[in-house]
Amino acid sequence: EVQLVESGGGLVQTGGSLRLSCALSGGTFDDYTVGWFRQAPGKEREGVACFSLPDRVFYYGDPVKGRFAVSSDHAKNTVYLQMNSLKPEDTAVYYCALGYGLHIEPGLVGLNDARHWGQGTQVTVSS
Repeated sequence: EVQLVESGGGLVQTGGSLRLSCALSGGTFDDYTVGWFRQAPGKEREGVACFSLPDRVFYYGDPVKGRFAVSSDHAKNTVYLQMNSLKPEDTAVYYCALGYGLHIEPGLVGLNDARHWGQGTQVTVSS
């Protein structure tokens, strides 16, 4: 059974950094496209970063370009989201997900057939 577990969220001040982790069991990231998403209260879920590790293609949402970066550790079967220069508007629950394909449009990053999701980790940025 495929399971994703996010961790690393917390409370941070504006301008601070956090690194989120997403550990996968029951599969390997190379078999999927991968995405980080977030959902703030009262807002729709939005794609933060979507990528294919085997193809080495990475897409970032406009609000986070230049501040967030994805990395991976194949030995640990874990992907990371390094978040720098955090802003209050980054406050949300962050999820990782696995899909089949990337769905990229101007102003939108997403996954096709995102069928596996983690439970999410809360990120709160104080002003």
